[in-house]
Amino acid sequence: MCGIYGMVAYERAGLVTPDALDRMGRLLRHRGPDGSAVVRAPDAALGVQRLRVVDPRPQSDQPFVDPSSGVWLACNGEIYNAPALRGRYPDYPYRSRSDVEPLLPLFLNRGASGLTALDGMFALAIWDPRTRHLVLARDRAGEKPLFYLHLGGEIWFASEIQALLEHPALTRDIDTRALSDFLAVGYVREPRTMFSRVRKVQAGTIVSCTQQGTRVLRYWDPDAVPTASMPHDMAAQQLSELIENAVARQGAVTPIGVFTSGGVDSALLVALAARTARSNALYTFTVGFDDPDYDERGPAAEIAARVGTRHVEVRADGAGLRDALDIVTQRVAEPLADPAILPTYLLARAAREHVSVVLSGEGADELFGGYPTYLGHRFAPLYRSLPTATQRAIRRLVTALPMSTGKVPLEYMLKRFVAVTDHDWLDRHVKWFGTGLDPRVNLCRAPAGFPAVRDHNADSIAQAMRFDYRTYLRDGLLTKMDRATMLASIEARAPYLDRALTEFALGLHWSLKIHGITTKWILKQAASAWLPRAITRRKKRGLSVPVAAWLNDGLRQEVDRLLAPARLRRAGVLDPGIVQRLVSEHRSGCANHARALWTLIVFELWRERWLGG
Repeated sequence: MCGIYGMVAYERAGLVTPDALDRMGRLLRHRGPDGSAVVRAPDAALGVQRLRVVDPRPQSDQPFVDPSSGVWLACNGEIYNAPALRGRYPDYPYRSRSDVEPLLPLFLNRGASGLTALDGMFALAIWDPRTRHLVLARDRAGEKPLFYLHLGGEIWFASEIQALLEHPALTRDIDTRALSDFLAVGYVREPRTMFSRVRKVQAGTIVSCTQQGTRVLRYWDPDAVPTASMPHDMAAQQLSELIENAVARQGAVTPIGVFTSGGVDSALLVALAARTARSNALYTFTVGFDDPDYDERGPAAEIAARVGTRHVEVRADGAGLRDALDIVTQRVAEPLADPAILPTYLLARAAREHVSVVLSGEGADELFGGYPTYLGHRFAPLYRSLPTATQRAIRRLVTALPMSTGKVPLEYMLKRFVAVTDHDWLDRHVKWFGTGLDPRVNLCRAPAGFPAVRDHNADSIAQAMRFDYRTYLRDGLLTKMDRATMLASIEARAPYLDRALTEFALGLHWSLKIHGITTKWILKQAASAWLPRAITRRKKRGLSVPVAAWLNDGLRQEVDRLLAPARLRRAGVLDPGIVQRLVSEHRSGCANHARALWTLIVFELWRERWLGG
């Protein structure tokens, strides 16, 4: 696990500001505190900050340089099929046992197309001085990040955006389309970033840069995976084997930890990791809140005791969350309106004292149908089939329900359901999952566009799952997990995003995932071989933060400062009148605008830190 960064000059003989490479490295130090190295030439430079996990010896430190061709390689992540790749090229003069080094003979033999053979989580850069060819690539799911900009005749790239802000000619202009998307859903969708000149390498793509220009080549498309019918018992058996294999491969580190909530996703990871972990080498980490609606310590402790892990509980009180908020907003140059990044960082910081690698359950909900929104899509046609008078009566009853500040309360879900059930599936899905902000709050409006799955014959439930895999998972959840864990210099792996497991899950019909009103049905069937029924039937909780109360209490002064009308008028980005109405209604208790207000707070903290206020 590393932070990678570099620059290439295409329109002149040498780099304009080669000394910026050192500053870029310092800004990425948290991603790799164990080793630092760079390679330089007049027209190119490449650096790596390394977190030593696989083969921790110094000779595995990157960048790797091929002794005959002079090709440079830097990679952030883990290549799980590295032993097989190494076996393909046994005569290559390896200097290490690194999982990254076999990529050099692979590239020399097959070029950029050889990268399609990789199985793992990765973001990489390869510079071939013979052809002056720069290759940037990311894994299929998008677990590891990579950003780039093309400016002043140079291409700069880095694992995190803040390193690219060292470019002397970069103006920090907001991408108005990215802003619209962020205010709608709480994250920025690839390939855009909030900075108009900075782009993200998309998941499953290769960016090929030469003297002639830049091309984006897609080598994997989740929408192209065909759906196949399969008996449920056969599907459960194959799924069991795939999950077991994925955890065995990704959990082959000692010691190792698991982020757990006590739900079926993380509980299954704990049970399977315990089958391969050595005695006293498996840790579990969970976060606790004073608010019982958000506290997960009881179920997580039950799992830990059942399996026999070394269990660590982390308390997320007001002071700890505020500390995490300050660290995240000051050190991550991307706004992300998921408050779960705060307790995730606190978990990662605590885990770093015991392990260097943790397993997490990202991907399970998108691949196996874990969100209540999928049930909403299933029952939307039934609701629309009711007589108009009945629909109106139900809408009046739901609207009259008293506001709740609990963790995704039923009242909140019902109100969102009846508000947009008659909309197109994509529009209602975005609104159900979104921030709840009125688009008119954005004074720099650009049309937000959310791409639907290209299979127009697919059911709306199947399309919604694919949509979440391609957007919310990549740009929201995986961004949250990577930045939170890397801030604490710890590596997170997601076994549910294993290549074979992902392709199998994408190919299952949605009816194996949503069964009646049971979500993740086939996953729970597979998990029943290792977990008791009480755990597989446990209600989905998910990691979150009591934001609604926090905005009116511990963050009250910060809300007033950041969302003050005079301040917003000077910036000219957000409509002060709409914002103040949201604050007033939330304070009075007549509406719960926690998600909307949190999105605005995160944006204003980002603007203050990274745009100079």
